[in-house]
Amino acid sequence: QVELVESGGGLVQAGGSLRLSCTASGRTFSDTSLAVGWFRQAPGKEREFVAAIDWTGGRPTTSESVKERFTISRNNPKNTVTLRMNDLKPEDTALYYCAAEQTAAWTVITTQGEYTYWGHGTQVTVSS
Repeated sequence: QVELVESGGGLVQAGGSLRLSCTASGRTFSDTSLAVGWFRQAPGKEREFVAAIDWTGGRPTTSESVKERFTISRNNPKNTVTLRMNDLKPEDTALYYCAAEQTAAWTVITTQGEYTYWGHGTQVTVSS
């Protein structure tokens, strides 16, 4: 069993930056092969893919809507996956979720249905 906790959300003005963190307990990022992804859900919209990374920290992948503004990385010894968000826009306002799934090495998962473990989310609000 893996429990995920997101942190780092908040209110920021357009053009600002935030850094979201995802930490795991139960089974940690350093002792098991967990691929990790970030998803977000805005009010009235479906949850969508934002970014993902394989368990080694390789193959970081971002959606087209956040490409070149958001970066995903991980530090397994520190049991943390980070989503750095720059040049935030009002349309980035959403509840951001971290998800994890045990996989083979070098597997990146961008489909939310393939993830077993989910956090409860952290709210990001971008004002114009």
